[in-house]
Amino acid sequence: MSRPVPETAQTWRRDPYSLAAASFVLGLVGLLVFNLVLGPTAVVLGLVALHRGTTHRHRAYLGILLGATDLIVLALVTAADHTVAWHI
Repeated sequence: MSRPVPETAQTWRRDPYSLAAASFVLGLVGLLVFNLVLGPTAVVLGLVALHRGTTHRHRAYLGILLGATDLIVLALVTAADHTVAWHI
């Protein structure tokens, strides 16, 4: 027989609010660093949060928007410098 999963582990997996918040934070941080990784991650987390029925839909939508903006910024920097690196 399998052991019962502790309550905290079950709640974390089912908490779409955390996914929406993580999407927003990763999208925001992705504007400055790691666009290539954090942008798509923010988009996916936002979509998963919406699919799971978060009550904070605006935060999930904002995370998706910021993640897409990360990719747009990356494309603009790549087009301008012909490289994926930022030059300050």
